[in-house]
Amino acid sequence: MASILTNASALTALQSMSATNRALEQTQSRISTGYRVAEAADNAAYWSIATTMRSDNKSLSTVQDALGLGASKVDTAYTAMSKAIDTVNEIKVKLVSAVGSTPADKDKIQTEIATLQKQLKSFADSATFSGSNWLSVNSTVALGNPSAGTHADAQIVSSYTRDAAGSVTLGKIAIKVQDIKLYDMAATTNATKGILEGLRLGTSGDRDNTATAAVAGTVAATDGYAVATLTVVGFTDAQITQMINVTDNTLLEMSDAATQLGAAKKQIDLQKQFTSNLMDSIERGVGQLVDADMNKESTRLQALQVQQQLGIQSLTIANTNAQRVLSLFQG
Repeated sequence: MASILTNASALTALQSMSATNRALEQTQSRISTGYRVAEAADNAAYWSIATTMRSDNKSLSTVQDALGLGASKVDTAYTAMSKAIDTVNEIKVKLVSAVGSTPADKDKIQTEIATLQKQLKSFADSATFSGSNWLSVNSTVALGNPSAGTHADAQIVSSYTRDAAGSVTLGKIAIKVQDIKLYDMAATTNATKGILEGLRLGTSGDRDNTATAAVAGTVAATDGYAVATLTVVGFTDAQITQMINVTDNTLLEMSDAATQLGAAKKQIDLQKQFTSNLMDSIERGVGQLVDADMNKESTRLQALQVQQQLGIQSLTIANTNAQRVLSLFQG
């Protein structure tokens, strides 16, 4: 049936052309943005997953920064601890040379020891990075400090984890400042003072609350010495030998502290590498969900452009058919 009111062929061609144009717009959008899923309307599930994972990746980037800051703090403390160990070793050498020395020589040796003691305090006080100092502390102002003399652990954020239920957990690397501090201005007992300042029993070399400051020339069971304050002037060879024992035990504790810092540095380095790899994996995963395949989209674009041209041709033919009705009324 020929009709001038309804052109069925044109309507069909128009519908086909509209569908082609919509597909073409979608393909052009994917090519221009690079995304197959650019908004929730494209694919709600994939868009939600991608949005959450992008947010997690930003959090992991912050964790990466925190690990870098933590590594710098550990490096600073380790450098100062290493120099302090070398200095205590020099003090130990001076003590050995003081055994059997004359009073005049002991005066000279003490002058050198006093200089080294000042250098130890300088090393500890200077071991500050971004406001944190783990070697020269004040435990009364330590965050989370249970009591004066006991310093809270330093915390370095090391991981960001989201479980299946969507709950977020932050992992932390703890630095036991109490075990590595060299000085603590708030501590009042030998056991809680820093490694260099707490009095140690001359007999055992251990920090002990029963230890009391030794008196020159008089040996007692409770004689105590600290590397930060010891002096050889007026002291007997037996007492200087005890000082050597105390210095030796101090070095052992300082070596343990340096080992803890070194282990923490290694852990931080491993976690930084893992976090970097994890961020790359998440980015690849998100890309697989929402990124457009440009090879596929370019091929599809060419096909749709051909379909669009054919649609225009088809619509032209359908409109021409309606004009042929006029020939029926020509004489």
